[in-house]
Amino acid sequence: MNLIQSILMGIVQGLSEFLPISSSAHLVFTSNFYKVFKGIEIVQQSNEEIFFDIMLHLGTLIAVLIFFRKDVWEIAKALFIACKSRDFSDHKAKLGLFIIVGTVITICLALPLNDFAEHLVYHPAIVGGLLIMTGGVLFLSEYMSKKRETKSETLNWKQAILVGLAQGIAVLPGFSRSGWTIATGLFAGLNRETAARYSFLLSIPIILGASMVYPLIKIDVAEAVTYNWTSIIIGTIVSAIVGYLCIKYFMKFISKFSLNIFGYYCVIMGMVALIFFAR
Repeated sequence: MNLIQSILMGIVQGLSEFLPISSSAHLVFTSNFYKVFKGIEIVQQSNEEIFFDIMLHLGTLIAVLIFFRKDVWEIAKALFIACKSRDFSDHKAKLGLFIIVGTVITICLALPLNDFAEHLVYHPAIVGGLLIMTGGVLFLSEYMSKKRETKSETLNWKQAILVGLAQGIAVLPGFSRSGWTIATGLFAGLNRETAARYSFLLSIPIILGASMVYPLIKIDVAEAVTYNWTSIIIGTIVSAIVGYLCIKYFMKFISKFSLNIFGYYCVIMGMVALIFFAR
């Protein structure tokens, strides 16, 4: 891994983590396109590549924490007060509970799929097919949302559970986490901004957990000393900066415009991957 590759992947992660186009798919495509053009065989990722992917996600976690810092603080404070008083009527406390429940559901669904998801990293053509499916989900969610006369600004238990399930399924590369969670929110009757905000807040515990647990159980400290830390750190910083800007402008975009443009992109990009990586 060199500096140019790390910057490129930082940009890709920062954009694709929050846009509904699957960050995992784009990291797979970017890495494998690079290997193909360099004449490198598509084989199992090295520990350094896996660790770098984790750090890129940590960069986008920093972005979402900074952007939603006020929301995170208010939710945490309301949840603490509610636990002490055993009164969860406050809407911020309820949102905190929904995030906890959605996270638990995500973990229960994602863990059994994790090994299969890791295996797909070495099959970019299949990932392209899953990305096409994400495009279809985005189209369908827009169609269903337009048919609804009223859209909710607040979540209920059913919506929180459904979005948690969607986030669990999106462990598969090609199934966009933000795309599937926002689309599910729209299916369930949420308005566009509420669905996007809950999607981003729900990502915090999952990315944080993966960023902390994975390196502890799979990264050899002695081996980590040999990593290209300059590239890793710069890529992480780029991911955080691009991710923050992406959230900022996407929240403005989704309140006014359709997700169909991302649906078209997913279908086209998926078809390109299918053709390019077909064997």
